[in-house]
Amino acid sequence: MASSTGTRDRLSRERVLAAAVALADASGLDAVSMRRLAQELGVVPMALYKHVADKDELLDGMVDRVLGELSLPELTGGWRTAIRGRVLEVRQIQLRHPWLRRVLESRATRTPLVLGHLDAVIGAFRAGGFSDALTHHVMHAFGSRIWGFTQELFDDGDPASAPSPEQAAALAQYFPNIAAVAAVAGHDDDTVVAHGCDDQAEFEFALDLLLDGFARLHAAGWVPPQR
Repeated sequence: MASSTGTRDRLSRERVLAAAVALADASGLDAVSMRRLAQELGVVPMALYKHVADKDELLDGMVDRVLGELSLPELTGGWRTAIRGRVLEVRQIQLRHPWLRRVLESRATRTPLVLGHLDAVIGAFRAGGFSDALTHHVMHAFGSRIWGFTQELFDDGDPASAPSPEQAAALAQYFPNIAAVAAVAGHDDDTVVAHGCDDQAEFEFALDLLLDGFARLHAAGWVPPQR
């Protein structure tokens, strides 16, 4: 990749990560390889290894780069307001970078920035008076929602694969309860998941349901059951 002066821009870790994120955003995570990335940057593949040791380090760096978009406000205004706002902000990052979910699910290690997000959420619960035991269970219940996504029951994926009227009728005949509930689901065509059910309203519905439950347990002085 040449500059306006005709000389090649100096390669750096930040340039490599920025190019990898842009490539994943445009073409999907499977398009990100050292060879393809080198082509995008106009260098030989070996030049990349001066800045990232391997594909795993590249993926970790990509995650940190996009999570760096977090505004990281002070967790003030009560634990519920603070956590809700942070989770929804991470969700917006997920929607801007759809590949991020797949990388987070695949990583066995956590970078300091990733751990920092988890620590901030846990810290907000603890600052709100939650016991460590309740906070532990709360974080398990949050699951992937801490990263702004969930695997939805009625996510039907590609709209081109929607059932035909005949298939829908057969579904209603043999599985009437599933058909009835799926039929009333609202869909937002403006989200990256299009006709799936993991849209913003449904995500916030589940998030608020969890936060309500956490608040009730906290108010009741919940303690772990004795084994």
